Amino acid sequence: MTGKIASVLILLCAILAGGALYYLQIYGYYEEVSETDVMLLSVANNEPESIEFAEFQGIDADSSPIRFRACFTTTGDLEALSARFVDAGAVVPRNAPGWFECFDAAAIAAELRAGTARAFMAQKNIRYGVDRIVAITEDGRGYIWHELNDCGSKAYDGTVVGEECPPLPEKTGGD
Repeated sequence: MTGKIASVLILLCAILAGGALYYLQIYGYYEEVSETDVMLLSVANNEPESIEFAEFQGIDADSSPIRFRACFTTTGDLEALSARFVDAGAVVPRNAPGWFECFDAAAIAAELRAGTARAFMAQKNIRYGVDRIVAITEDGRGYIWHELNDCGSKAYDGTVVGEECPPLPEKTGGD
């Protein structure tokens, strides 16, 4: 009888721990963010410039520098934006939590592949090794996410960062 009770307790603890882990990964760390500016890097001077935007929705989490996701609308013409701002190259958006309905990474990636959307560099090294990417569709929908750049990929997988990367930030007391 004691073995059955112990088995049930272990099973209950595992279910509770699994449920807590699931909740924390999908919902727990995220918080809504409001953006005062949507910016893209200018081709002319490699400095960020604001673009018109509305209907901004965003989420972020302190637990990872690549958890930022946002959606917005813009009246900017895609061709005009492409002439003025730095192209981000071949990027693929990261998945967002299912409950953040405006950001569908698969649909955004399909639009980027089809050429009905373009990805722009918004800010390099928003945090060490992480760039902010903005994708804008022909119909004025915009999406923002963070992407590891080459230095970030090297730093986080443990390979030697190299001279082309800025120095790693110094760790402070609690990190």
